[in-house]
Amino acid sequence: MAGFLGNFRNVMLASFLLAALVIFGFGKHGAGFNEVFLIAVIRWAHVLCGVLWVGLLYYFNFVQIRVMPDIPADLKPAISKYIAPEALFWFRYSALFTVVFGLILAWLRGYIVEAMSFGFVSLTAKGYAFGFDSANSQFIFIGVGMWLALIMFMNVWHAIWPAQKIALGIREGFTPEQKAAAAKKAMMFSRINTLLSLPMLASMAMYQTIFG
Repeated sequence: MAGFLGNFRNVMLASFLLAALVIFGFGKHGAGFNEVFLIAVIRWAHVLCGVLWVGLLYYFNFVQIRVMPDIPADLKPAISKYIAPEALFWFRYSALFTVVFGLILAWLRGYIVEAMSFGFVSLTAKGYAFGFDSANSQFIFIGVGMWLALIMFMNVWHAIWPAQKIALGIREGFTPEQKAAAAKKAMMFSRINTLLSLPMLASMAMYQTIFG
């Protein structure tokens, strides 16, 4: 057992196999392998990637950024050369797939237009309708969550990751001053994402519970 648990790949493969059995069970004994089942699978993938994304965001802000100043100088290269690049790989791609699965989920459920427009644009049998009404007010909430997630995603790929490549020395040819400035920029945008994360999660989780 210790040998099995000591191998990360084996643990994850086993976890995915167990998840596949659970997912198959829902299809077999639930509504069947139909569109509802597909939506449920996409939601599971969306939540899985989101947990990894936000979990790493909180790791950076709750642990790494706060503790780095206290780490002895001779130990810091272990963080910057090994741990941080690996964490950033999973961080940015979990952000990407969270957004991709989220947009697919909104499209399959038929509210992507309404959510992205905060309920101002509606897709009807006759085409697009414009204007706010009480029937569409619920889409304001999921729209807020989706736009906050998109802002966070853009921050990851267009601010945090480019700055971290400079700060960690992945991109070469920069002075220590430029690396320090890049590290500060990455930290500021990471804090912005942390600031946005709680209202984003509230919008996503409460919308699903209250409006279904």
